[in-house]
Amino acid sequence: MSLAHPGMLSGRLVTLEPLSLEHHDDLVAAVQDGELWRLWYTNIPTPDRMRAEIERRLALQNAGAMIPFTARRRDSGRVIGMTTYMNIDAATPRVEIGSTWNAASAQGSGTNADSKLLLLQHAFEVWGCSAVEFRTDFHNHRSREAIARLGAKQDGVLRAHLRPAAGYVRDTVVFSITQPEWPGVRLGLEHRIARHLVEGGDSPAAPSLG
Repeated sequence: MSLAHPGMLSGRLVTLEPLSLEHHDDLVAAVQDGELWRLWYTNIPTPDRMRAEIERRLALQNAGAMIPFTARRRDSGRVIGMTTYMNIDAATPRVEIGSTWNAASAQGSGTNADSKLLLLQHAFEVWGCSAVEFRTDFHNHRSREAIARLGAKQDGVLRAHLRPAAGYVRDTVVFSITQPEWPGVRLGLEHRIARHLVEGGDSPAAPSLG
C-alpha cells in the first residue's frame, strides 16, 4: 500500500514541484543564499553535494519512503529550497514533513507557511492522515519555534537519537498535528498568509525544519 504522489502543489506564494535533477543548478544557488550548510545543527547539503542529495532523495522516493519537492516562489519564479514527505506510513496513514531548508532571502517571506499549508492540506484532506509529524534538532531553537507557530504540539524528545556528524549525537524534538487539530491549524496558516499578502511580512521562518 502506498500514498499516491500529489504532483505539483500550488499555493498563493509558493509552488512545490516534484524534485528532479533539473533543479540542481537552481538549488545550488538557493543553498548559497545564506550559506545554509554552515549551520552546525542542521543537515543541509553543500553546493558540491547537491547532486548527491537530489539523487538520495529520489532513491528514497523510488523505495516508497519519501516524496521530495523543490520549492519555488511564485512572485519571482526563483527556487528557494527543498521539502519532503518522509517516514511514510501508508497503513495508518501518517507522514512526517521534514528535510526542509529555505534560502536565507526567503525567510520571513510567508513562503514557509504557504508550503506547510499545501503539504498539510494534502496529507489531511486527500490522504486522510491521522497525524502529521515534524522533527528537529534540540538545539535548533528557530526551527522549534517555527514548528510551534504552525500549531504543532510537542510530543517529546528522542535523546541520543541520531549521529549527524563525527563527535555529535543529536537529541530530536518530535512535534505533531492530529486530524482533529487540523481545521484550527489551517485557519491559522491561512491568516498568516493573508496577512503577508496585505502587509508584505510574516514571522521569520527557520532555515530548516528537520
